[in-house]
Amino acid sequence: MTDSRRLRIALFSDSALPILNGVSISIRSLVHELRSRGHSVTIFTAAHFKYRDPDPNTIRFPAIETPWTKGYPLAFPPFYPMLREFRKHEFDIVHTHTPFTIGYVGLRWAESHDLPIVSTYHTLYDRYAHYIPLPRRYIRFKIAKHTSFYYNNVDHVITPSEASMKWLQRHSVTTPVTVIPTGVSNGAMIDRAEARMSLGVAPDERILLYVGRIAQEKNLGTLFESVAMAFREDPRLRLWLVGDGPYREEARAMVRALGIGDRVRFVGFVPREEVDPYYAAADLFVFTSVTETQGLVVQEAMAFGLPAIVAVGGGASASVEHGVNGFIVKNEAQEVTTHIQRVLADDHLYARLSEAARDSVRGYTTADMGGRVLDLYRHVIGERAVRREQGVLAGL
Repeated sequence: MTDSRRLRIALFSDSALPILNGVSISIRSLVHELRSRGHSVTIFTAAHFKYRDPDPNTIRFPAIETPWTKGYPLAFPPFYPMLREFRKHEFDIVHTHTPFTIGYVGLRWAESHDLPIVSTYHTLYDRYAHYIPLPRRYIRFKIAKHTSFYYNNVDHVITPSEASMKWLQRHSVTTPVTVIPTGVSNGAMIDRAEARMSLGVAPDERILLYVGRIAQEKNLGTLFESVAMAFREDPRLRLWLVGDGPYREEARAMVRALGIGDRVRFVGFVPREEVDPYYAAADLFVFTSVTETQGLVVQEAMAFGLPAIVAVGGGASASVEHGVNGFIVKNEAQEVTTHIQRVLADDHLYARLSEAARDSVRGYTTADMGGRVLDLYRHVIGERAVRREQGVLAGL
């Protein structure tokens, strides 16, 4: 018999809206799905400057912004004033989305209240060591040690891709791990011609699209070098980058140095609900980051029928079938260029890739993700109840 009991779920994350990244988008989708099924979800996260929550079930810890975390407020103690709110809800399960400050609070509160805890490993954190002003090798070692410790102290780990699961296994995480990709919505019904007109795309222009943070770890140098070569062969090509980040000025300097500044558009930050027209208007999605655990934007692009050219490495290529809905290429500018030219020069190939791209994301819907996470919650809750009962019986 299916367990239909309404669950009370506490989510802990350092990243949540209005911060816009893969973690916050994943959380937003999960919360929507869980609530649509009748479950109660409360989010514990960091305060964000001048942001007023439309959601009364979002509880924010005091936070500050540091010089090396621009746009990402860090929660700071004391945390116990929020503990009363946590206890008031009488949660059934805790789900953390970070192993750091707020995730650690979630872990300790779950332990002190004998609650089952699940954690999602969203990010290859050691690839972000350059943001901390200490020797990189030391920081990567400490991150790996802490990550291993944290995930070995939860009941179950969720990862969005096989690549991130393998990272955990290589770093001695022995907790059970389940791969549950973040779901994406089906491509909205947006007319391509209208989208291109509204965004000012000329009829003969062909748009290469990147969506994501403008950050050092995104490997934008390879992207810029590859499109510079492609531009020399096709004057119709343009590159649009949707997103913002701490590497913006360096990125702008790179395209100027390559002599392509007049054909690259830094769109800047775009609220998630306004990103879809960019997918609809583009011709090809190009993503050279090798630090992703999943590459959610790749799936979002494919939902609009955009074939994807993705550099091998990390989890961004997990949703790309080479030669079917896109191409997985070496992390080399010439390889990226060759495949951009190949796809755009062959209308038959493009049509086949585009159709397969739409088909390939139909099994990764937000509803599928929500159902699988909910099943895992019930499994973990049931296991905790069995252990609790066995402990009581053993003490008799």
